[in-house]
Amino acid sequence: MQAVLSVHGLFSGRIGRPTQRERPPYGQHLAALREFAGLTQVQLAGKLGVPQSNIAFWERSEKPPRGDVLVPLASALGVSVDGLLGTQTPKTRRPAAKGRLQEVFEATGRLPRRQQEKIIEVI
Repeated sequence: MQAVLSVHGLFSGRIGRPTQRERPPYGQHLAALREFAGLTQVQLAGKLGVPQSNIAFWERSEKPPRGDVLVPLASALGVSVDGLLGTQTPKTRRPAAKGRLQEVFEATGRLPRRQQEKIIEVI
């Protein structure tokens, strides 16, 4: 029957679970974390108190789990929520351009103490 269906273009010819390449990036990341933790989908579902089908959905979907599941899921996998979501820490911001007032205050800080005190009296 499979040969008949494939001849007519009704059957893709693929049976079984999808390969890693077919998973979206987030699903691949989640599956890798689960496997690294040495857990099956059933074991992870048991730890979280959710059906195994939820784990399978998250691994085949680009959508992360609901917010109320993120912390227990991260804990079960031994990672932080940031690590679970695959987010990176933001890059440090480049210092803003110095304004004239800031330059004056910095220049004042390099003056002798007596001159600094006179400027403070004026301000």
